[in-house]
Amino acid sequence: MPDEAERPPFDKSRLPSRHVTVGAERAPHRSFYYAMGLTESQIAQPFVGVVSTWNEAAPCNMTLGRQAQAAKQGVAAAGGTPREFTTITVTDGIAMGHQGMKSSLVSREVIADSVELTMRGHCYDAMVGVAGCDKSLPGLMMAMVRLNVPAVFLYGGSILPGRFKGRDVTVQDVFEAVGAHSAGNCSDEELHELECVACPSAGSCGGQFTANTMACVSEAIGLALPGSAGAPAPYETRDAYAEASGRAVMALLARQIRPRDIVTLAALENAATVVAASGGSTNAALHLPAIAHEAGIKFDLHDVARIFRRTPYIADLKPAGRYVMKDLFEAGGVPVLLKALLDGGFIHGDCLTVTGRTMAENLADTIFPIGQDVIVPTSRPLSPTGGVVGLRGNLAPQGAIVKVAGMEQRRFSGPARCFDCEEEAFAAVAERRYREGEVLVIRYEGPRGGPGMREMLATTAALYGQGMGDKVALITDGRFSGATRGFCVGHVGPEAAVGGPIGLLQDGDVVTLDADAGTMEVALDAATLADRRRHWRPRRTDYQSGALWKYAQTVGDAEAGAVTHPGAGEETHIYADI
Repeated sequence: MPDEAERPPFDKSRLPSRHVTVGAERAPHRSFYYAMGLTESQIAQPFVGVVSTWNEAAPCNMTLGRQAQAAKQGVAAAGGTPREFTTITVTDGIAMGHQGMKSSLVSREVIADSVELTMRGHCYDAMVGVAGCDKSLPGLMMAMVRLNVPAVFLYGGSILPGRFKGRDVTVQDVFEAVGAHSAGNCSDEELHELECVACPSAGSCGGQFTANTMACVSEAIGLALPGSAGAPAPYETRDAYAEASGRAVMALLARQIRPRDIVTLAALENAATVVAASGGSTNAALHLPAIAHEAGIKFDLHDVARIFRRTPYIADLKPAGRYVMKDLFEAGGVPVLLKALLDGGFIHGDCLTVTGRTMAENLADTIFPIGQDVIVPTSRPLSPTGGVVGLRGNLAPQGAIVKVAGMEQRRFSGPARCFDCEEEAFAAVAERRYREGEVLVIRYEGPRGGPGMREMLATTAALYGQGMGDKVALITDGRFSGATRGFCVGHVGPEAAVGGPIGLLQDGDVVTLDADAGTMEVALDAATLADRRRHWRPRRTDYQSGALWKYAQTVGDAEAGAVTHPGAGEETHIYADI
């Protein structure tokens, strides 16, 4: 632990925690801190909220409590007083394929809101956030930018890959095996053996699904320490990154470097670039606009898609590729991916990061490793355009998004087969009530119409398990999992619940999807669509009270990130300045 003289001085009169620690009128407040074992000197130091999403809901969260303890040690060693708290998660892998998935995207807002309320209520001066599940990563980053106190993000780490019949497997393989089982191509015994070995440790799902995508984003956007996203969750080296994150936040506090100094338009473009270059999750097209919204920056689905289109695909990661996050870590981690993109001229090197240095300065000593093929140089990409692209047309005036990494067929045209919820679609797939060449339409699953914008991995994985993944296409106003592959178009907007064109489709309408042209069209003229819209009537969901009802009243379009409040553009004050 450093000497008192080595610690930077902090002027408590300029920090939020003065409202609960300074002056005679705060004696009752201080008495509570004495009750928790704090000393007078600890009460006089800056208060740092150390929040994790630790719980027993899923393996992604199991190591977060341990890492939070290490982060607290770093805060204390650097002259701060850590105050630990936790918040919720909803884990997509367990919520998948049933009504529980409606809670998933909603949990992102609850996480951000609950962190905001805890920080505001207790007047903490800075924040370290440790997260593991898909929505907890963007939720914590949104809270950091919203509060705008010095903050450092830390990913909890990926799960180790399972081994099945001599190959690495992830939970994606289990979902696809369900489809194979329904088609008679996987026995009960094989399915059971696979489910028992697919997830052999704590940590988030191993491929470049949403959690690992947003972990890469945390480094690319500058909110996490370089290299911190890579090490798998069980590795004790994660504790060193946690301790360093605690020290780093105190350095940011001393210099008053805040998240909105870091999360600029250029930083958001860097983040979108990493998503495309790694074949990452389409969910990033929701989360990046939502983070931008907290900073008052316009960066919607179309801006994300613009970056995706100009970015080469260079990281051969599952679900489209061969490797998992552990392999990326062993190849040098996210810094190597960023270095390749920087050297190729695809990211902004002058963006500030939580190290207090720029992205280019952080990467100055990073050497692109030879003898590995997890990441390739931008000069010889796996594909010249990003692993995710945006689509737009008369079927999606507000746009849509599709993951094309590893996809050979980039244009699809066929008759629509419409379903008004995921359960209907999954039942049809399970019973083989669809035909090769069709476009399966799953609607009324958008942010308002679901409510909650469910993911559809159970349905898409079942199709792949039946050997039909590249023989049909799917479109939805809901979402697809980061583990989804095939011609699966999500975030179609406007959603069906507000009378969007996807809600006007009828069985047999010819839908054409073109990932190269970036278009999504139905062979209907404007007059026919207008006539159908006149006859369209809104639907009432089953959720007329509680959190899902409340979410449906406030949530906006997927195009802008499915956000639930006006954002920094309407602020009259920032929490950090109270």
